Amino acid sequence: MTQSQTPLQPTVTPKLSQPKFGFNDYAERLNGRAAMIGFALLLAIEYITDQGLLAWLGLR
Repeated sequence: MTQSQTPLQPTVTPKLSQPKFGFNDYAERLNGRAAMIGFALLLAIEYITDQGLLAWLGLR
């Protein structure tokens, strides 16, 4: 290939805006952190009350 036959390559990468909803990195990270906090709180409640989740909710 000669110089005139090579395809042109972009020199600047476009900055794409993050989606405001749906599956994106920020939402997934936030959901994961909330789930970890909720699970830790559930374990703490079970340890403190000496009852399981179902008994604590009155389902058992």
